[in-house]
Amino acid sequence: MGGLGVAAVYQLSGGRIGIPCVLHATTGLNCPLCGSTRMAASLLRGDFVAAWNFNCVVLVLGPLIGLGVGYQLVAWALEWIRLVKLPRLRISPRAVNWSAKLVVAGLLLYGVLRNLN
Repeated sequence: MGGLGVAAVYQLSGGRIGIPCVLHATTGLNCPLCGSTRMAASLLRGDFVAAWNFNCVVLVLGPLIGLGVGYQLVAWALEWIRLVKLPRLRISPRAVNWSAKLVVAGLLLYGVLRNLN
């Protein structure tokens, strides 16, 4: 939700207000997250192609992570107010460890590949 808020401010300001990337500002290289604000602003306009071109990795991973975290929060909240107990996502520590390493390696590879153009 915070990212969409930043994207809305970026969109409403005509691109003048955004979150600058320190890596891009100092080296001129794009980090794996560069373009995320412009991507979200494009989604708010309904321009999926532009969003894909700004940052395809965040466009795919963002909603997946958001769904997982959102479900966990809803399940916790419903259980906390004693309304219903939803099954929680159970992931072994080993799977979390490997998944985190895989995501970080994928983001690093994407960061390198997007700077080769």
